[in-house]
Amino acid sequence: MNYKSYSEKVVFLDRDGTINIEKNYLYKTEDFQFVPGAPQAIARLNTSGYKVIVITNQAGVARGYYTEADVLRLNAYINHKLAAYKGHIDDFYYCPHHPIAGVGKYKIECNCRKPKIGLFLEAEEKYSIDKNKSWMIGDNKGDILAGKKYGVRTILVRTGYGSQLEKEKFRQFDLISNDLTEAVFMLLEREGDSGQAEDYSDIR
Repeated sequence: MNYKSYSEKVVFLDRDGTINIEKNYLYKTEDFQFVPGAPQAIARLNTSGYKVIVITNQAGVARGYYTEADVLRLNAYINHKLAAYKGHIDDFYYCPHHPIAGVGKYKIECNCRKPKIGLFLEAEEKYSIDKNKSWMIGDNKGDILAGKKYGVRTILVRTGYGSQLEKEKFRQFDLISNDLTEAVFMLLEREGDSGQAEDYSDIR
């Protein structure tokens, strides 16, 4: 019998509000803007041996605002822009559904829309994820609850909707940080990567 070796450490990232500045139903490449420091933070995760996987709800598809092809195009654009920082995202997983506001085939009660964990399980089919060394970082309640449910540690960022959640006394995350830069520093420090911690100043 072949046993799967759960050896890959992964940082799951929300996209909108975490990697890029939150804009309602973003899909145009010309409207895309990184959260300051995010490209360098992602590159630091790459060089620290983490797989970087985006897990994102894209209800704009369900509502008919844009298409799945638009999502794929923007995701490819993000990796194109990250290349300038010697960074990359290993994979993107997205949910195009909404149980109430969805149109046509997208109006379903799916298992992939965060806080459900279907997208994490899909990633698990491809990657040998060591949950003990993996994290979920996001700006929304669904990101944190999904990460918790899947069994990884979580960091809420104050960018996007995170600051509002903090004001609402949401406290189900493991750590809270100002942005992705600080989140990466915190998780590397927690994992005992002192070299990365000393090098924190050049992430911003």
